[in-house]
Amino acid sequence: MNFDLIVIGTGTAAMGAATRVRKARRSVAIVDERPFGGTCALRGCDPKKMLVGGTEIIDAQRRMSPNGVDGEVRIDWPKLITFKRSFTDAIPAKHEHQYAEAGIVAFHGTARFTGPNSISVNGTNLWARHFVIAAGAEPVALDIPGEKHLIDHEGFMAMKSLPHRIVLVGGGYVAAEFSHIAARAGAEVTVLQGAERMLTRFEPELVDWLMEVFRAIGIEVRTRTFVRAIDKHGDRFAVHVATDIGPEVVEADLVIHAAGRAPALDRLDLPAANVAVEDRRLKLNEFLQSVSNPAVYGAGDAAQVGPPLTPVSAHDAKIVAANLLEGNHAKPDYRGVPSVAFTVPPIASVGMSEEAARRSGLKYRLKCERASNWFTARQAAEPVYGYKTLVEEESGRVLGAHLVGPHADEVINLFGLAIRHGLTADDLKSTIFAYPTGASDIGYML
Repeated sequence: MNFDLIVIGTGTAAMGAATRVRKARRSVAIVDERPFGGTCALRGCDPKKMLVGGTEIIDAQRRMSPNGVDGEVRIDWPKLITFKRSFTDAIPAKHEHQYAEAGIVAFHGTARFTGPNSISVNGTNLWARHFVIAAGAEPVALDIPGEKHLIDHEGFMAMKSLPHRIVLVGGGYVAAEFSHIAARAGAEVTVLQGAERMLTRFEPELVDWLMEVFRAIGIEVRTRTFVRAIDKHGDRFAVHVATDIGPEVVEADLVIHAAGRAPALDRLDLPAANVAVEDRRLKLNEFLQSVSNPAVYGAGDAAQVGPPLTPVSAHDAKIVAANLLEGNHAKPDYRGVPSVAFTVPPIASVGMSEEAARRSGLKYRLKCERASNWFTARQAAEPVYGYKTLVEEESGRVLGAHLVGPHADEVINLFGLAIRHGLTADDLKSTIFAYPTGASDIGYML
């Protein structure tokens, strides 16, 4: 079977590229070995946020109970998972229907390249003028004894009951978010992180403030702790770690892989298509095209040219589709892409970090303040609230913004808008925001 385009994957980047090219009346096929829908809709940000919705209520009750809000609330884990499934269960069939309506031919199975312009899917040979690799990402291999005993965040969100003692290996987004969910659902949670601190992509001062919440809800965070092996004894696990004071063992009823993800490329047999890979990533040019096989493009988490975020995947899809339809001319632009860890409260970042600004040689002014006494924090009885902003001295352009606390996940988008479109600090300060809202604090942060 011959096509103008075959897309490998069915997530945000895959769907965006496939549907745009199909609208131009090109023949398109799409292939996935997993249920159609991709990581964000089925196994990542959307179902995770549905679980976070429940934990936000638990946390609000904890904060407001001394302030006139009476009554105990608790999480019924099976019902919360059923609520999550009310969204995710319908996704694969919905995607199947959308592809069929658009005239996109769908294949279920593992795609393997058999040549520069051909793949095999469960014994069916397919040929195309172009391919888009948008197969998403998967947990990185830890190469430790007992690694098979780990489950990933997808497995965690599918659990019908919540184990009592949970250990998370790693200290990034997944560890931060899922530790908050599990702890507020009643589990005893330990995070094992090899680095000096958690959430290393965020500003250290803000992470330090957020750690107060981890301690308040009973999460034990152990930094400079390296997992060496995992043993299983019946229904329990022994996690062997190395620390500064020597080896230790952490007991657990569940161990979750939270140590990062890498592009899911291993099963594609890329050498058969002469698709170059470097450091487990596709080698792509400025147009998201393979440097070694011009028939192949990459997008989203499988490419990881930009930050591994769903909006970036959607952006990549637009770029790749434009280049496929009109020739290489479009280049991705990742300026002003916000990133959020959906802890409770959330922590958010966009633009330059303080370290990056210092390395850039730009002259900038910096404001960093813990704002627990501001109305936004006080009305929510949330002591963790603060910010760091960086503004270029000469132009007044916003270079970076970093927030933690109530509404940080929404307010960060306004800073992203400013960075992407070259707005100045004065532009934001002169904007009249609704009051009292999180956005109305922006003027005081600059």
